[in-house]
Amino acid sequence: MLVQQILKQKSDAGVLTVPRGTLVSEAAKILSDRRIGTVVISDDGKAPLGILSERDIVREVGRQGGACLDQKVDDIMSTKLVTCSLNATADQVLSTMTEKRFRHMPVVENDEMVGIITLGDVVKSRLTELSMEKEALEGMIMGY
Repeated sequence: MLVQQILKQKSDAGVLTVPRGTLVSEAAKILSDRRIGTVVISDDGKAPLGILSERDIVREVGRQGGACLDQKVDDIMSTKLVTCSLNATADQVLSTMTEKRFRHMPVVENDEMVGIITLGDVVKSRLTELSMEKEALEGMIMGY
């Protein structure tokens, strides 16, 4: 399955972004309120500059205590973004996420973010594919 197909199945294919200069405490509140695991840092909502996950925040709280919540997202965001295109396969994305140990990947086409794909999205799509394959094989065996 392609990333573009996975994004179409999501109820909200948009990407939540915050601009540079946003406080980590504000980003943490957004993550909590929206019940999401990451926010993309982008000044224009189109070009990703970095990504901030709940894991990034927890690591910083562990290192420096609550004082990190008064820092800007720019100070702790991951800037080495790994992105994919709409034509990437679920297997490619899953492999990259597993190898690099992250759970959220911006989807970029023509230097503009068009969505974000999560590990959960990819696993769900693979399970759906496997279920359909199983049903097709059962049908073949039973002569349907």
